[in-house]
Amino acid sequence: MSNQRIQMRQPKGKKIILAILKDWRLYALLMPLIVWFALWAYKPMGGLLIAFKRFDSSRGVWDSEFKGLDNFISVMTGVNKEQFWQAFRNTFVINAYSLVFGFPIPIILATLFSEIGNQYVRKFTQTATYLPHFLSEVTITGITLMLVYSGVRSTGVIAALFQNFGWIEKGVSVLSRANYFRPLYIAVGIWKESGYNSIVYFAAIMSISPTLYEAMKVDGANKLQEIRYVTFPGMAPTLIIMIIMRIGNMLSVGYERVLLLYNSNIYVTADVLSTFEQRIGILNANYGIGASVSLFNSLVAFALVIGANSISRNISDTSLW
Repeated sequence: MSNQRIQMRQPKGKKIILAILKDWRLYALLMPLIVWFALWAYKPMGGLLIAFKRFDSSRGVWDSEFKGLDNFISVMTGVNKEQFWQAFRNTFVINAYSLVFGFPIPIILATLFSEIGNQYVRKFTQTATYLPHFLSEVTITGITLMLVYSGVRSTGVIAALFQNFGWIEKGVSVLSRANYFRPLYIAVGIWKESGYNSIVYFAAIMSISPTLYEAMKVDGANKLQEIRYVTFPGMAPTLIIMIIMRIGNMLSVGYERVLLLYNSNIYVTADVLSTFEQRIGILNANYGIGASVSLFNSLVAFALVIGANSISRNISDTSLW
């Protein structure tokens, strides 16, 4: 009791120092991560001031003229408002379609991997599906272009096959029609990331106790019933966490693939916030507008994460915090 009283009487700062000295090895291992976050995650936040200023490169960020919310008002109601809201709509629609059609694919893959009995076959199929993730966007897009478009007068193998099935118009370039861009973009994303994203779901399935499957077999359940009543409920916490994080990225579309696939003929469906920001903010040297678009995007994403996490916490026992 006396030692506890002495510890309680110690200043708070001294308690922290003693705790750090006691576990100094753990804090030493943590230091590289803290430095990385400080340099690459928090230090660049100072650049967000450009969104509130008339940025002049000769005067720097701090000495540029302060404009308040003028950049935000200008981008939403000014001369570029139609392009901005079009890019906002395209970003949301592409992510919504990706969530509906792309989110279940890694779950299905992970379930199929868990049902493959031969470990060599399973490792081969997993490696084959993981591989596209490690290829650059330029490589993936180049392969896609060869499959759907091989010249001015000819089409790629996949495009020709779809034309024979009547799924796309004959004699029309896929990259020249706005209505083909979203399915193409989503299909490439599924092909590139589904295998790699299945890793976390496969790990969740492997953590489920085998005794639950044995009990289901004793009760006479078939394979689909095992998946429905054991596999999916066992994956539920992981699924909830992943979908919350996915909702937080509803306004994030990587501009690399878009820049490599789109052209001026399909801006109506292909232009997204990241490409709008790059075109208006960097190419037109309107850095304040570009920074305001980026900050607006981040604030909306933050609100979506807070909302999704609150809903999950209220209807289940799983949430990010």
